[in-house]
Amino acid sequence: MQLSTLDWSIVIAFFIVSIFIGFLTSKKASSSSDDFFLSGRKMPWWLLGVSMVATTFAADTPGLVTDIIRKENGGVYGNWVWWSMLLTGMLTVFFYAKLWRKSGVTTDLEFYELRYSGKAASYLRGFRAVYLGVIFNVITMAGVCLAGNKIGYVLFGLEPYQTLLIAGIITVIYSSLGGLKSVLLTDFFQFIIAMIGSIWATIYIVNLPEIGGIDNLIAHPNLQDKIAMFPDFTNKELLTTMLIIPLAVQWWSTWYPGAEPGGGGYIAQRMLAAKDEKHATWAVLFFNFAHYALRPWPWIIVGLASIVIYPNLETLQVAFPNLDSSYIKHDLAYSAMLKYLPAGLLGLVATSLIAAFMSTLSTQLNWGSSYIVNDLYKRFIKPNSTNKEDVFVGRLSTGVLMILAGGLSLVFETAKDVFDLMLLIGAGTGLLFILRWFWKRINPYSEIAAMVISFGIAFLFFINNKFEMNLHNLNGSEQLILSVGITTIGWIIVTLLTPRTDDKTINQFEQLVFSNSKGSIHKFENFKFRILGFFIATIGIYSALFGIGNILYKSYDLALICWTIFTISLTSLFFIRKKVF
Repeated sequence: MQLSTLDWSIVIAFFIVSIFIGFLTSKKASSSSDDFFLSGRKMPWWLLGVSMVATTFAADTPGLVTDIIRKENGGVYGNWVWWSMLLTGMLTVFFYAKLWRKSGVTTDLEFYELRYSGKAASYLRGFRAVYLGVIFNVITMAGVCLAGNKIGYVLFGLEPYQTLLIAGIITVIYSSLGGLKSVLLTDFFQFIIAMIGSIWATIYIVNLPEIGGIDNLIAHPNLQDKIAMFPDFTNKELLTTMLIIPLAVQWWSTWYPGAEPGGGGYIAQRMLAAKDEKHATWAVLFFNFAHYALRPWPWIIVGLASIVIYPNLETLQVAFPNLDSSYIKHDLAYSAMLKYLPAGLLGLVATSLIAAFMSTLSTQLNWGSSYIVNDLYKRFIKPNSTNKEDVFVGRLSTGVLMILAGGLSLVFETAKDVFDLMLLIGAGTGLLFILRWFWKRINPYSEIAAMVISFGIAFLFFINNKFEMNLHNLNGSEQLILSVGITTIGWIIVTLLTPRTDDKTINQFEQLVFSNSKGSIHKFENFKFRILGFFIATIGIYSALFGIGNILYKSYDLALICWTIFTISLTSLFFIRKKVF
């Protein structure tokens, strides 16, 4: 694929603006670790919400969606594996966003020494800093780098190490210079480019002569078993794996970046950077609406169109004969479709994918380095460190994390591999993160047990799947269910056998996060309204998702029903807003 001078101009201009934002915010970010990692806790909901959406608009996400749709027994309905996580997001909106902001911590790991006491709490905080900030974070970024490698080859003819070197250096520069504020501002800029690019590219691709418009696409014989938004209800196996397990088990039981039960990770970082509790709550609500309702369809339509142009892996191999066979997977099809774009639009879409790549990496780098500085270096290595030293360690760790992620990206083959691995690593821990705010019996040993058990099981499954050792005959859903069951039972047993946190620590924690305007502790204040808001908002966002889909499918009667439900949901939420927000 050859990029024109115009295309290159757009890409280079984007790089210049990104680095300029880093330099523009560097002076303020260098004043303290609080400014570097939380932007002084003065950020508005709309900027935080857009940043959350931009971060999850990763370079690997279009490939993941395409992979899900194209695979055997796959289709649009396969996206329930991540659509189901809307329930997790709504849980954070209505029950946990306010609690996180009231906690006043710098990172979500600081929570451990608020909620628990003793050496076990300190050990847990340090352990999680390495576990999440380094191990889990590097795996997440490796998946993004893998997608970047494929995009770099298709669009620019770059080898993986060249893609990682160029994009990695630029991302590290602006992330390490300006801290979170640089990330937020660049995210806002990148999100606008990414949305314009993905929508415009989708419209152009659908109207290619080979496709012939949306009507011909939907009616194409290759897509007759692919376009449904729900799996066939008469196929019990498909229904169970694609819909029932995600909605009944996965959303509350697994820990996944951006959809952590009870909130956490970079979502918690954004909530902690908000002006107040209301801004934290509205930020997460906007994020979930944009992430699940507004954004998926351009990816889905291009994924469907790719089946017409590249019906199987063999046609992809023919299109890219010099690409290593390990990269010829279904997730490559999204990037492959971009070869049909004209000059100018190709540059914009290339920039949007680079923006998605850099947006996710910059957030993960800033979030991971915040753990290393605040929860490891400053907590255990040098408690009396200066602000200048903290910022230096943050910038240094940013570069190290990028190098580790780039190296690991060469091990994986598809975005779905990374997605499945992360689901397994977090399987069974979700319920603990939901209950630890309310169930006093949970202690540090509960969390340690959950992490160790889930990681051990995930490692065994990953090794077995990667090297085809055939130690078991379990499919992905069965592996998830088994891991959830063993991990959940394991940490509950440990919880009941070990002592709970002392009453003094628990009382101080509850006074901090659960006290109302009158100063009295009320854990379940307006709980009925919050539950009602949870269901109303969930139904409303799903209605918007399917409303857009049915408009694209020209099913206007169903679209009208969906948008009517969305309007009723929005109106109902408005009337109970004071009770829930």
